[in-house]
Amino acid sequence: MRSMLRTDPIVRDVGALCAAAVVVGLSFGAIATAAGLPLSQIVVMSAFVYAGGAQFLAVGLVSAGGTALAIILAGLLLNARHLPFGLAIGNETLGGSRWRRVVGSHILTDESVAFALAQDDPARRRRAYWLTGAALFVTWNISSTVGAIVGGTLGDPNRYGIDAAFPAALLALTLPSLKDKIAVRVAVTGAAVALVATPFLPAGLPVLLALLGLVFALPVPSSRARTAAGPGGQS
Repeated sequence: MRSMLRTDPIVRDVGALCAAAVVVGLSFGAIATAAGLPLSQIVVMSAFVYAGGAQFLAVGLVSAGGTALAIILAGLLLNARHLPFGLAIGNETLGGSRWRRVVGSHILTDESVAFALAQDDPARRRRAYWLTGAALFVTWNISSTVGAIVGGTLGDPNRYGIDAAFPAALLALTLPSLKDKIAVRVAVTGAAVALVATPFLPAGLPVLLALLGLVFALPVPSSRARTAAGPGGQS
């Protein structure tokens, strides 16, 4: 096992990510219990919703007296980013039977997509996606259940600074792709849009607005091509 951890960076990185997920999952379970959710609801939510941000948001809305409709709409809005994520990894990564695609879609997270897209080889991309998705799913469900049983003794995950582990891991994975000028323009624009929008919009919306940076990935006709086409648009 130690040999595999040393030689396979995917396994090593997924292990580190799961270690961070344990603390966040324990904290979610404890916070959900403190908010008055029974253990059964916490377990079902972690298994079937399986979206850390949406689950924390739901618990916060429950504590604030939010309605079921408000909780559902907020969760859908927050997880709308999964639509472009699904397009990014494509059927090649999920592939296979209908049940394989259903399960693969359920374990889709920011981290599983990022780990997959960091791989150049299609086979390693599939392996990274499924390994990350499955490991995080198991880790999250076990840790959130344990956290719910233990109760409110763990407190807020921000106390440990572990909430920074996930964005730090995603940043590290995207750094190699920033050698491309187009990727840099897209990343900088998206980050700027999200940064400006964060103080004014609810959580989740700034991330969606950051997709506006993709306009810089669109092909732009060169002046030479327009000249060759002539006034009528045809050569």
